[in-house]
Amino acid sequence: MLNDGLKKICSHAFYECKGLEYIAILPSTISDYAFQNCRSLREVVLNEGLKMIGCHVFDGCTALESITIPTTVDDINASAFMGCTHLQTVVLKEGIKRIKTDAFGECTSLRSVELPSTISKISQNAFRSCRTLREVVIHNEEIQIDDKAFIRCSSKARFKFPSLSTRINNIIQVGHPNIKAKINDIPAVEWRGGELIIPVKKTRAHLGLGSETLIKVDEEKLTKVKGLIVFYEVVKEAIIIFELALWKSRIDQADLSSPSDRRAYRIEVPGPAKDTILQYLRGE
Repeated sequence: MLNDGLKKICSHAFYECKGLEYIAILPSTISDYAFQNCRSLREVVLNEGLKMIGCHVFDGCTALESITIPTTVDDINASAFMGCTHLQTVVLKEGIKRIKTDAFGECTSLRSVELPSTISKISQNAFRSCRTLREVVIHNEEIQIDDKAFIRCSSKARFKFPSLSTRINNIIQVGHPNIKAKINDIPAVEWRGGELIIPVKKTRAHLGLGSETLIKVDEEKLTKVKGLIVFYEVVKEAIIIFELALWKSRIDQADLSSPSDRRAYRIEVPGPAKDTILQYLRGE
């Protein structure tokens, strides 16, 4: 373990230390190539307070199986974990903003990745040749993903959008279950077990001397889903406003008929309006 007081691990500090198996890192900066090709390194603990992971820091650490990136790290820099062929679990905490070129390139054991809501950009080749990657969970549907971010990810099958799923569930709960059928009518898009699943879109592109398969979000289908959600949310709001108007009208009538005892005319808040008020109070 590297103790308190150490602020920086310099470039190539532990380069190709073949016997190094475990390290806990407290410094705020890990410079380029610091642990490159430490092929026995199985466990790395990155503590809160770490601000920068340089380029190629864990490149070629083929024994590394999991990594958790702290909230204090803004960028996962170029090739930071490239060629970590046994890396299966990557935990990206809220706070991370960008994943740069080849950051997880050739991580051939990585099967899924969850992108927190703070990530705004995924650069080209960020997950290049992650051949077993099947699922990407995106918490910010406005994220900018380069067309080549998932190049050569031959197993990739789907994208999930939890925030959109939450909005759809809210629409269903206030009395519009037919949105499920509308979503399932969009080819290859699924509403399954309360989750929205968008299929990948594969295209061929000429790069260099040959052509490659590009794998990305099917933006056309995602746009259709967003349009449905906005439509039903507008309908929901219109119904709530209408029902609240009727509710107020009934209270006003009660006041006129017996202004001395208003409590006798208490009227239940309409269901959809009550659901929305409770969602607001819970911060949903």
